[in-house]
Parts: sequence; structure tokens; C-alpha cells
Amino acid sequence: MEIIEFTPDRNQLAYTFGGRPPILTVRPGDALKLWSEDAFNHALKSVDDLSSAKVDLRFVNPQTGPFYVAGAEPGDTLAIHIAELTPARSWGVSAAIPFFGGLTSTDRTATLQDALPDTTWIYHVDSARQTVGFQARFGDFEVALPLEPMLGTIGVAPPAGEVRSSLVPERFGGNMDSPDVKAGTTVYLGVNVEGALFSIGDGHYRQGEGEACGTAVEGAMNSTIIVDLIKGGAPHWPRLETDTHWMAVGSSRPMEDSWRIAQVEMVRWFEELFDLHQMDAYQLLTQTAQAPIANAVDANYSVVVKAAKSYFPRQHAYDGLHATMRDRATRL
Repeated sequence: MEIIEFTPDRNQLAYTFGGRPPILTVRPGDALKLWSEDAFNHALKSVDDLSSAKVDLRFVNPQTGPFYVAGAEPGDTLAIHIAELTPARSWGVSAAIPFFGGLTSTDRTATLQDALPDTTWIYHVDSARQTVGFQARFGDFEVALPLEPMLGTIGVAPPAGEVRSSLVPERFGGNMDSPDVKAGTTVYLGVNVEGALFSIGDGHYRQGEGEACGTAVEGAMNSTIIVDLIKGGAPHWPRLETDTHWMAVGSSRPMEDSWRIAQVEMVRWFEELFDLHQMDAYQLLTQTAQAPIANAVDANYSVVVKAAKSYFPRQHAYDGLHATMRDRATRL
């Protein structure tokens, strides 16, 4: 297993999925130690920095990548195991951005009301206690919250030469903002172009399900990932696997379509896992699934449908690749 370390220069950051040449070639089995910038592109550094003045929406969610995976062809399945995520700074930042978020008027849900106050919060990281500190901006309340790093974005180049903003989640992955994309998770993505051209970014030090105000505790991230490739069998939509769950992610608008997409992808996965007729897979999923909201704020909304592995202790996806990659991760 070759270990590749890569920290991009600012001019190497990508802001789209697709439309960029690869920055590096990697091989199945390689481990990558990567650094990624925060979603605001380091524009907000104190509570006095406001998004309306400092953030350029053309240059948000900067991506580290894309990486060309040797041997990857359209129709293959790219597997990315997240071995470790650690904050690259001693602080993270969140913000209420005017006319952006789940509980405000937006350009999609337009109402005659003023924007909510443009507000920035700084969260200080306590590495020893593994917490991030919330401090109220309009009062004296403080609380230490558990540090729970995740990647808001992970994806491959879209099909048909499309170029999509790194703000968008879709079938290629992208800005899914799922708290389940964390250390110990294997992400399965369908390959659309030669080399897959995957990238990661949008590190979150923690985030609640739904990302209600539109931003998590955003921060630069050190990520260790392991890359592998399954020939053929590309999933229609992103799949996730942990030690405890199989999951699918659907991203669309309205939100019920995101839920439907993820449900259908899990029906497909149940058909593969258990050699079931579609109707039997549909029935089994109906009685076992959970469906947390990943984000209710992005260009598309994302819903995760989860099935607990504990119900099916003898079943393994992709010939046990997740367990194999997890074991490789322990050797890092």
C-alpha cells in the first residue's frame, strides 16, 4: 500500500465536479493523506467577518482533487474508505448567510420578508477533550459539543461532460453533507468518466442532521483515505457502508424525491445482497429502514436511507471490501 501525501496550493483548489484535469494519479489500494480548505475558503476568521462582505459564492466548498484512479472506467465502482479525519485548525466557523438556509426565505422559496441577520460564530477546538465550543452571539450561553469530523463533499466527475458546482449533491456524490461520511465509512460511487476524477472537501468539525442554517462547524481538514476499485457494478446513486449499516443517499428537490431515490437505491442493493425479487426487497426495506435528512439547504436536498446490518449478520456487501479496507486503515 503506497501512502501519498498531498496538500494543494490555493491555485490548485477546484470548485466543481467535472471540468478540471486531474491533479494526481493514484492506484487502487493507495492511501492518501490530504489537506482540504474550509467551505468559506478561509474568508471568515472572526465573528466580525460577515459572509455578505467576505464570501465569494464562486469560490466556496473548495475541493482537493480531482484524482485520476488508474484503471477506473465508466460503469465501475469506486470505493473510498475514510480512515481518519482530524481538524487542521484550532477553530471552526459557522454562519447564517442572508437568504440561505432551511428557516429563511430563499431564491427558491421566496417570501416578502427581510433576511435573517448576517451572523458568524467561531467554535474553538479542544483537541484534548475532543470538543468544539459554542458561544452564543446574542447572550452568555456556552456549551462544549463533541468533536465529530465529517466530509461534506466527496464525489466523482459527472457523466456526459457535465460540470457541476461543488455546492451541488447529485448521483455523482458531491455536497451531500451527510454526518455518516466520517471516519470508518466506505463510500461507493459509480464511475462516469475514465479515471473517475474524484475529489474531497468541505470538512465539518461537527454537524446536526439537516444542516439547518446552511453551514456546519466548517473547518480545514486533514483526511486519510484509502482508494479501491470494483470492476463493474456501478451503483446508480452513492452508497455508504459502516460496521453497523448499509446506506444510500438520494439528492433532489423536493425532499420526498430525495427520499424516493435513496429508497429505490436501497431496494436495488437488497436485491443484490439477498438475491431477492424487487417486491420482496421493497417489503423487507419497508420494515427495516431509517431515513435521516442529511441536508435541507443545498441546491439539492439529500436524504440517507439506512439498513442495520445486525438484522443480517451473515451478509457481506462487495465480498467484504469494507472490512478489508478498514483493516488496511488500522495499519496506517
